[in-house]
Amino acid sequence: MTRAPGIDTKHLQAGMRVAVAVSGGADSVGLLHALRNSASEMGLLLAVAHVHHGIRGTAADDDAQFVAELAQSLELEFSLHRVDTPGVAQSRKQTLEEAARALRYAWFGELIADGKVDAVATAHTLDDQAETVLHRMVRGAWTEGLGGIHPVVECGRGMILRPFLRARREEIRTWLGEMGQAWREDASNQDMTHTRNRIRKELLPQIEGFNPRIAEQLAHLATIARDEESWWDAELARMLPGFILPGRAVRGGGRAVSTRPDEGSVGMELERLRGLAPAMRRRALRAAARQFACGLNFEQTERLMAMCEPAGPKKQQLTAELRAEKTARELRLVREAAGDPKAGALEPIEVAIPGEATGLGVALRLKMEAGASLNGAGRAVLRTPRAGDRVRLRYSRGAKPLKEIFERINVAAEARKTWPVLEWEGRIVWMKDVAVDPEPQIPFLVEMVSDSR
Repeated sequence: MTRAPGIDTKHLQAGMRVAVAVSGGADSVGLLHALRNSASEMGLLLAVAHVHHGIRGTAADDDAQFVAELAQSLELEFSLHRVDTPGVAQSRKQTLEEAARALRYAWFGELIADGKVDAVATAHTLDDQAETVLHRMVRGAWTEGLGGIHPVVECGRGMILRPFLRARREEIRTWLGEMGQAWREDASNQDMTHTRNRIRKELLPQIEGFNPRIAEQLAHLATIARDEESWWDAELARMLPGFILPGRAVRGGGRAVSTRPDEGSVGMELERLRGLAPAMRRRALRAAARQFACGLNFEQTERLMAMCEPAGPKKQQLTAELRAEKTARELRLVREAAGDPKAGALEPIEVAIPGEATGLGVALRLKMEAGASLNGAGRAVLRTPRAGDRVRLRYSRGAKPLKEIFERINVAAEARKTWPVLEWEGRIVWMKDVAVDPEPQIPFLVEMVSDSR
């Protein structure tokens, strides 16, 4: 018989109460059996935790029943948690996947906070790690994103553990099959409208044609990236105090700091910034922006890098509320109150068809298609995103929430507020950096003449 998949026991200790998150799929069922086989030897107290997400109808009911019966057969305590994922997703403007994950981990945190368990174990595998790293590479991740799924995450008084990160998905299925243990298949894993499923079933198999061990290599990359980030975090903690200074410098020494909670600024000495290696300088700039809860993307960071040069720009509007400005001695980041007129006009801009318009950091030109006639409205509207906006992407099924699209193209939360979209006859027909589906066909072309964002 095939040997049981190995589990990472580094963070498991005798007497630890561990809830195994079991969805009913092969990976989680395999993890439950693997941990149970080692529980007596390791002195673990196991329980089974299952989340019913309120989606997939009777299939989800059958999953819950399957896991309950599995727990009973193994003489383990079973906990069922029911949530209204569709309702939460709608209220929070999240995708179903985002809401489901948030609800799961919120419950795991509650189990730990209430003292019911010391840790929750999830069944992420080496294949999941590879898919996560590749997914983030496709979306455009910083090094911290390439760290992928962490083996252990501190959660209050306990931990979220991933003991199966070295195990392969096929290895688990083979082992379960040989022991005669059934599992449940989630039909949504076959839905190719989900990017992760396309990566799993289309992209990774193609890359395996170049390197059959690509999954292992991506998992190794994640390990390296996590260790690199740990080192950088220590370096930043050592260097940043006294480097990023609150407020603005004033004559005679000292600094003036805003007393308004929705405003603020920080400054960094230009000479010290210029003396840093590019890798450290980028991290320092991004750390400064994070003080205002702003995660800079690569393009925004490079604009700040350019400002550090003697001949670089003196002002940049990074987001609707965050701007950068340069004095003779400092580079400053300034957060302005929402609605401050200096932050730039955010009112919708009408665009004649054909015609041109400039606003929200872009200049657009609308040109009629050859032989086309304008049977609908003769004007479009250049505007910022609104709650409930959805866009149909080229080569995808159905319209998607803007939040999901922003995550795909790695747009920081603050930048999303002023991201330019063009609306015509009630639908978004153009969006910066996004290939919008042309169906139903529109009678004009949208050309971005310039981009100063």
